[in-house]
Amino acid sequence: MTTKLSTKGQIVLPKGVRRRMDLRPGDQFETRIEGGRIVLVAKKKRAKIARLVKDPLTGLPMLSAGKNAPILTSEQVAEILSDFP
Repeated sequence: MTTKLSTKGQIVLPKGVRRRMDLRPGDQFETRIEGGRIVLVAKKKRAKIARLVKDPLTGLPMLSAGKNAPILTSEQVAEILSDFP
């Protein structure tokens, strides 16, 4: 894949690269030069946005951070909630 530098000094990352790396507008990169190459390293992933959804089993509202969110153990949940007033 090739791309070019705009008159404003911007480079467009091809759609396939953005999709494969799950990159979105506003994501930040570390930039460095290594052996005559420009290297972009995506900074820490953005935080998941939680939302209320209906539990398919109980019909009750629950908090969801999306399908790729890490699964927490009961112990992890208890630890998180221990600081909750």
